[in-house]
Amino acid sequence: MVEKYVTKYVYTFSPDNEPVEKVSQGTTIKLKTLDCFSNQITSNDQLITSIDFDHVNPATGPVYIEGTEPGDVLVVDILDIQVSDQGATTTLPEIGPLFDKVETRTKIVPIKDGKAEFNDIQFPINPMIGVIGVAPKEGSFPCGFPAFHGGNMDNNRIVAGSKVYFPVNVPGALFQLGDLHATMGDGEICGTGIEIAGEVTVKIDIIKQFKIERPVLETEDKWYCIANAMEYPAALKLATEDMQKLIVAAYGWDATDAYLYMSIQGDIEICQACKPSELDLVVRFGIPKNKEKPLIK
Repeated sequence: MVEKYVTKYVYTFSPDNEPVEKVSQGTTIKLKTLDCFSNQITSNDQLITSIDFDHVNPATGPVYIEGTEPGDVLVVDILDIQVSDQGATTTLPEIGPLFDKVETRTKIVPIKDGKAEFNDIQFPINPMIGVIGVAPKEGSFPCGFPAFHGGNMDNNRIVAGSKVYFPVNVPGALFQLGDLHATMGDGEICGTGIEIAGEVTVKIDIIKQFKIERPVLETEDKWYCIANAMEYPAALKLATEDMQKLIVAAYGWDATDAYLYMSIQGDIEICQACKPSELDLVVRFGIPKNKEKPLIK
């Protein structure tokens, strides 16, 4: 049962954003989202260069979760993602590894019966959330950028059925999300997936005084630590350090055994890598779930 319906938008993650709703732990909320262009692109004739870039990557919210304090973990259980009947994908000037070999182009992609229609082929959609997170302790971060609080992680494992864990930095957490994709490949190399509006239903919970530095993702079969940095080695180091700490605490192993295990059972995967660009590279490091030893509980 949906207890709150949220329809207001912001363009930054900030402790100064006024909450649009206040909810208690265990509440189920539905958030209506615009696409990453704030629904400004509706035809193939509209190029990305023509839109208002002050209104990109809107996030719905923020939502204040009562009883949540710094040092807690916010648990976001993604129950359902519904998307519109068409999305858009575009190339962006001077973004991505092939920007010098293509023209600036927009393609409207119809969605019908759970499939995307791209030129003369169809393929199943897999709706995901690109922007999701909580307020940072201080400062203001555009929703289009990733950071330790979440933001534009463009992680295509953040789908219905997964849970995302965020470090709480301010009272109430100030949770928000947006930037849905009907589909997006790992890396999102040209800077866009099938950008689309929709609605997301989530259940909000809290874990009191459990320390994590950055977002953690739980899927049906894996745990992932997510990190970002301008260059790959730095992002990899952050994600693997986070995972090593969680394994040591949950499994009772020392750091060296955790490291060995990560090398034989872990996977490093790229979420966002549309380089060259001013965006950080985003990675996720995952290990198989062990029901007897959850990394967060």
